[in-house]
Amino acid sequence: MRSRPSDSADIGVSHHPPSGFGVRPQELTRLVAPNTLRAAKEPEERILTALRNNGFRDEIIFGVKLALEEALTNAVKHGNRGDASKHITVSYAVTPERAVIMVADEGPGFAPDCVPDPTLDENLERPCGRGLMLMRAYMTRVEYSETGNCVWMLRENR
Repeated sequence: MRSRPSDSADIGVSHHPPSGFGVRPQELTRLVAPNTLRAAKEPEERILTALRNNGFRDEIIFGVKLALEEALTNAVKHGNRGDASKHITVSYAVTPERAVIMVADEGPGFAPDCVPDPTLDENLERPCGRGLMLMRAYMTRVEYSETGNCVWMLRENR
């Protein structure tokens, strides 16, 4: 796992925080991990530790953990389609006020608006869409890059 602060020279346009997330690219810690669920645990643990160290309550940490696990699983399994030659990138910044997390994969992306609503009767037994709904439920904001292979999540500490 490679870890380093981000700078604008090595992050693509889609890796810039969305407007209103309250963080500049140079404030993010960037981690690049092999495309495995096991390797994805390291950035997850670092982020959870940062949340604890910045005074986030347990119930907020629980929600962030669920949303982050979903984003990481989607990147490994769906974005990179389990391809061991690919990587996932996780960037994050945690302050006492907010946590900003970005998860990106090397896949072709997807259109989040085209994912069926899992709460509609006709979709109740379909396996897709629940994770995205969960991410939106536990985070303050969730935004995707235009290409659909990068998700930004914001959780305010309130």
